[in-house]
Amino acid sequence: MLASGASSGINSGTSSARRSRSGSPDPLASSAGTALPYARRSALHLKGLVPSGVEDFDIQEKRALEQLNMKSTNMEKYMFLSWLRTTNLNLFYRLVLHNLKQIAPVIYTPTVGQACQEYSHIYPFLAPPNAVDGLYIPLDEIDSIDEIISNYRESIAEGDEPEITVITDGSRILGLGDLGVNGMGIPVGKLQLYVAAAGLNPDRCLPIVLDFGTDTKSYLEDPLYLGLRQHRPSDSDFYAAANKVIAALHAAFPSMFIQFEDFSTDHAFGLLREWRQKALCFNDDIQGTGCVILGGFISAVQQAGIPPEEQRILFLGAGSAGVGVAKQLVDYFIIEHGIPEAKAKAMFWFVDSRGMITADRGDKLAEHKIYFARHDNGGAQCKSLEDTLEYVKPTALIGLSTIHKAFSEKILRRMNEMNKDARPIIFPLSNPETKAECTFEEAMRCTDNRVLFASGTAFPEYVIPETGEERVPGQGNNMYVFPPIGLGAVLCKPEWITDTMIYAVAKALASSRNDDEIGRNELYPRIDRIREVSARLAAAFIRQAVREGLAHDAEYIDLVAQDGDCKGTAPDGCHGERVLAAVKKRMWHPAENFEELRECCPHHHHHPNVSEHAEQSS
Repeated sequence: MLASGASSGINSGTSSARRSRSGSPDPLASSAGTALPYARRSALHLKGLVPSGVEDFDIQEKRALEQLNMKSTNMEKYMFLSWLRTTNLNLFYRLVLHNLKQIAPVIYTPTVGQACQEYSHIYPFLAPPNAVDGLYIPLDEIDSIDEIISNYRESIAEGDEPEITVITDGSRILGLGDLGVNGMGIPVGKLQLYVAAAGLNPDRCLPIVLDFGTDTKSYLEDPLYLGLRQHRPSDSDFYAAANKVIAALHAAFPSMFIQFEDFSTDHAFGLLREWRQKALCFNDDIQGTGCVILGGFISAVQQAGIPPEEQRILFLGAGSAGVGVAKQLVDYFIIEHGIPEAKAKAMFWFVDSRGMITADRGDKLAEHKIYFARHDNGGAQCKSLEDTLEYVKPTALIGLSTIHKAFSEKILRRMNEMNKDARPIIFPLSNPETKAECTFEEAMRCTDNRVLFASGTAFPEYVIPETGEERVPGQGNNMYVFPPIGLGAVLCKPEWITDTMIYAVAKALASSRNDDEIGRNELYPRIDRIREVSARLAAAFIRQAVREGLAHDAEYIDLVAQDGDCKGTAPDGCHGERVLAAVKKRMWHPAENFEELRECCPHHHHHPNVSEHAEQSS
């Protein structure tokens, strides 16, 4: 599980040495598996206890892929990959990195949604007994938080203190609602993407679920449910408990990057407000979703055939993700196109469960909705998406509603008719697929193949029947942005994460498409280039953090100074090559062979019965 490269920092190889991950007495032996040389097998008294063949890592990977492909359902694949990750981390990430397009939908959306719903039923079969793979923090054990953190320290190898955590309370998992402790699948999956996409050190990633109960009746009545069987606490009790946990984590690991994930909308905003400038933290639903959609939206506006200031953007769904996206887009119009804030904000309309959001609708608006509430409607109230569509006549339609098929054929055809002189922008962003507002095929058919499309879940390519031309759908997958934001934060150690740092990442994402992707009118770079793209986005984040005077890592402050005033991210602008090279060097990679695994493992100590010569010759 060890990377090649320097023996310090983020690329200081990992050992997967958490004591519970394997029954082997030696973490290196556990990581090597069937690639363990004869001499070491003999020293560990394994002779005769394992097959005699000594393989290389390529053969191990080939066997693992064969087994994966034999699984008949994505859930079976998910469980196989989970077991592999907790028994042989190096092999797991080799498999993921070499087959990312195939495996990403299994370890994260859409499969992770089903895995979360069934988590209490499959938990014992995801890892060996007693494997430590994160923290489960019950509401009734909050006063024992220091003991819980101490227990975690004892379960990990020396030097493996976490540098990044993803934390949820399971209250709003994807578009699936309140899953309680079953939401643990999300932090686990997100951290796998941090490693795969941006090279975070897998042994220093900490998934956490706050087990604060659930209001979902089916879980409370499920005899196999593994969480607290009680309803969720009041807001005051929630914040008291959550803040105590975060304060304890920050005290124990002061430089750890904290990602809040899938909290209910009000709590998501509340926690971010409370901690944003107190700890190094980030909310992917609010900030990450906005960032990745902005990256695709910049690309779409460039191709739409209508001036940016004439865009009229209609959102279906006004939760934390929807409002977060819209605020990022407002910043884009202000910063890039010089549109005053009041005018930029007036380019946006929202529809929630009660219809178009206006200041005079008659109900009490949630605090996060007030910014975009319309004051210019002249008393007009639209009760549905269809009515609001006719009222607004939008150029862009963005869905974060979790309402399956909300963008009906009628809606899509009207969008096409309203934008006959420009290409309509349609982004159905809800996931998993069962919550998506429409599919890529539906959007293509209903817009005469003119749509500028990005979705939150993966859809297959579409072949235009008349021409046989294949079109690739854009996927506004947060996987493009949260890993490089986390990597950049871990490396340059900013005091806190500003909106302009996130904006720099979105702008870098839009400019990271290569000539072929631009020529095919694709909105995002292809997923098989994710590590290359992540390095560039992390470098953009670091440069912005240094420019704002918030970065604390002397190495990166110095590298930005050496690169000069590098503000551009376009192909003809400065990329900050010194910073980029340093980021790439620090990204973790799984080992290519046993020698690399052995040499780069900081936790490996030669067995007293194995001589240096014997190990090298073997």
